[in-house]
Amino acid sequence: MRVWIAIGLLLGGAVIAAAEAKTNFVVIFADDLAYADLGLYGAEGIDTPHLDQMANEGIRFTSFYSMANACSPARAALLTGSHPIRAGIPNVLGPHKRNGGRADGLHPNEVTLAEVLKAEGYATACFGKWHLGDIPEFMPLNQGFDEYYGIPYSNDMWPKHPTATGYPDLPVYNGTQVVEWNPDMDTLTTRFTEKAVDFIRRNRERPFFVYLPHPMPHVPLGASEKFRGKSERGLFGDVIMEIDWSAGQIIATLNELGLDENTMVVFTSDNGPWLSYGDHAGSAGPLREGKGTTWDGGHRVPGIVRWPGQIPAGQVVDTAVTAMDLYPTFAAIAGAALPADRAIDGKDILPVLRGETAESPHEFLYFYVQSEFQAIRQGPWKLHLPHVYRSIEGEPGSGGMPAPYVQKETPLALFNLESDIGEQRDVSGAHPDIVDRLQAAADAFIEEMKRDARPAGRKQIDLGASTGG
Repeated sequence: MRVWIAIGLLLGGAVIAAAEAKTNFVVIFADDLAYADLGLYGAEGIDTPHLDQMANEGIRFTSFYSMANACSPARAALLTGSHPIRAGIPNVLGPHKRNGGRADGLHPNEVTLAEVLKAEGYATACFGKWHLGDIPEFMPLNQGFDEYYGIPYSNDMWPKHPTATGYPDLPVYNGTQVVEWNPDMDTLTTRFTEKAVDFIRRNRERPFFVYLPHPMPHVPLGASEKFRGKSERGLFGDVIMEIDWSAGQIIATLNELGLDENTMVVFTSDNGPWLSYGDHAGSAGPLREGKGTTWDGGHRVPGIVRWPGQIPAGQVVDTAVTAMDLYPTFAAIAGAALPADRAIDGKDILPVLRGETAESPHEFLYFYVQSEFQAIRQGPWKLHLPHVYRSIEGEPGSGGMPAPYVQKETPLALFNLESDIGEQRDVSGAHPDIVDRLQAAADAFIEEMKRDARPAGRKQIDLGASTGG
């Protein structure tokens, strides 16, 4: 009898411990990976079995938006849960050594997702491309991360850039120390994946948040020997296959450690394809244009969420959600409080993930290039304000060399994304009431950002002094 009581107490304690265990989070964030670059999203000549399986075991979003069309703003949106223009990062940041010593970055007063989770006892780590400031006070260890191993900005911001000059050597950081210069691009995806796997193993007994922002398939491309020549799409496809392998390594590790059902894994990208690089760039498929534009090809990206036993498997969901939404969603699941002294634009999408609603939590989605507001979406309707945008005509780039962009103009134009996913047929003349409604909402957003935008971090560095890289 005592034995059964003891077993019952032990089992009861295990159940209580399991119920009280906090959910782990892993965000795999690709760079310039476009809407149609994965198998289930229509990729041709590229095998992505791990990400396809991840989608089959969870949710595949078909209207998942990065709230920026370029690197730094997209990362600011993800990590602050705010529009990048509100968080002070509407532009791509460059190395301070190329900017005459002026260092810009995510303000230290911003409360990142890592800081929100760390307050709840989470171990936090970033492995990969940071791109939110390249001096210590703007870098991961001062933005809520316990560990960091990676590069401080895009991998093309180095002396080997084919079309730009003046870039300094590209550092690899371990914490706050530079441990390597101008790394071999072929090694980066595997190295950052191995770091993430090791961190998960070391922190299996406590809740953790792993942020794995891969530098690729942003150019210059690099793939390890195990994937070189394996894709029908050349080097670009090889790179995507290695990123797919990376996701598979993460999920296999979670399975091995018995953490699978207590870990939410998210895969997405920062923006659409860098079209000028041609065969070294991806495809937005049916979407119009790519990176650097406010057409959906610049913002709509793959979005896959897997959380076995917690969200229904096999969902294909067209509800419009954003990368900003991960911030309040993770906080809600972890029981963490959102910062009360600032606006958070992201929304808790747990009801969408659980299949409880098909309604988007966003009445409007807003799109801009740098600080120029250009488009707004409500439901199926997307209104473009008159603006100039970049496009490719003629032969695209090849072999890592880009083709030149041409400048095009769009007038005020309204599109129905349900019937016209490629934003080709302007229906503004038939729906003046919708145009007026969206124009008024756009004007209100512009005024709000003028009032409430928070500052970026900024510091002038003496380039004659040591700055840690």
